[in-house]
Amino acid sequence: MLHLGDRRALPAIREVMLGNHRFRQIARNTGAPTDRLAARLKALVESGVLERRPLPDDARYSGYYLTEAGRDLGAITRELIGWGDRWVVTAPPGRIRHRDHKLVTHAVCETCGERVHGEDVHRDDLVPGWDQSGPVTTP
Repeated sequence: MLHLGDRRALPAIREVMLGNHRFRQIARNTGAPTDRLAARLKALVESGVLERRPLPDDARYSGYYLTEAGRDLGAITRELIGWGDRWVVTAPPGRIRHRDHKLVTHAVCETCGERVHGEDVHRDDLVPGWDQSGPVTTP
């Protein structure tokens, strides 16, 4: 079962997203113990977030690549990197660029085209017996 909240999952996805496809690159940049990283990468492959395929520069070895599901995590991953750069470190170790400038993003509603603000977002509960807190228990 995939747990994106696992402390090794998102850093591994980040590394693949940034172009590091070899196991040793991912291990070096995440600092994860190799046995735990191997287990997490295996789970990410089994869950369809990553796939293994031959490396373009040496087909004897396989690398890790994002699937469509993994690419869908790109926006979330970039936002988390930006948050960490702003709130966690004194000086970011790198910068994500869009073409020739620093990437700055914001969420836009695909339906209406408006910028999304937290106070405008609401949840509709679609499963009977559930609300935003989880299953509704009756006394």
